[in-house]
Amino acid sequence: MSAEADNLARIAEALERIAPAPLQAPDFSAADAFVWHVAPDRLEPVPKVNRVALDLLVGIDRSRDTLLDNTERFARGLSANNALLWGARGMGKSSIVKAVHAEVRARGHDLKIVELQREDLPSVGRLLHLLRAAPHRFVLFCDDLSFSHDDQHYKSLKAVLDGGIEGRPDNVVFYATSNRRHLMPRDMIENERSSGINPSEATEEKVSLSDRFGLWLGFHPCNQDEYLAMIRGYCDAYGVEIDAETLRAEAIEWQATRGSRSGRVAWQYFTDLAGRRGVALA
Repeated sequence: MSAEADNLARIAEALERIAPAPLQAPDFSAADAFVWHVAPDRLEPVPKVNRVALDLLVGIDRSRDTLLDNTERFARGLSANNALLWGARGMGKSSIVKAVHAEVRARGHDLKIVELQREDLPSVGRLLHLLRAAPHRFVLFCDDLSFSHDDQHYKSLKAVLDGGIEGRPDNVVFYATSNRRHLMPRDMIENERSSGINPSEATEEKVSLSDRFGLWLGFHPCNQDEYLAMIRGYCDAYGVEIDAETLRAEAIEWQATRGSRSGRVAWQYFTDLAGRRGVALA
């Protein structure tokens, strides 16, 4: 029996050595932004966030003002909603989240932002437990959130939106961007409606996921005037000199070669223009 007990003790000690150490809270004063990683769990500080100024985001004024108001209220300790920013690609959905965070901080509020990858949603419970105990307020941000057929990650998202028995931490609000309003492929929703015994019940669990966001902010394709105004705004902000006629001709040709018109395409053209004019954007 003594030999068996010794063997069990050695096994237990070996398991303790290879087990991951308990997750320690990071120094939240080290940065304003963090990225959540798993295996092992950790919050990595981001020294410099990749973002543009809020006043450079043209054509999305209503969404900008709504999200800014919601975020500032949350930063002040008041009630605020989770937000889903959905719609056309390249129209500034993720840019506006990062820009609003910077603006709220510039107004004197100590607000942190934590980016969470869609693939890491199953670990969100552990992340929320860590954030709940921190003396700060956090925007938990998931970019390009969507779910494919047989994807069960959406169930983990409910921990953020509804919070389960503990409730969502008072110091956390969740912002997500998606090209889909219901976060699911349209054919997936329609297939379940057509094959279910009760069509309305067959899709309720998945379609209603987006209903758990208190704010829906739609982003639609920009028109040509808005597209040109975005580029002109970038030129003015960075001191790139170009006459209106040349700008219009080049910008329209650029969008024609891309086959699309959006805020992202406007920035890509401006990046090319600034490089040709010898203006550094860093």
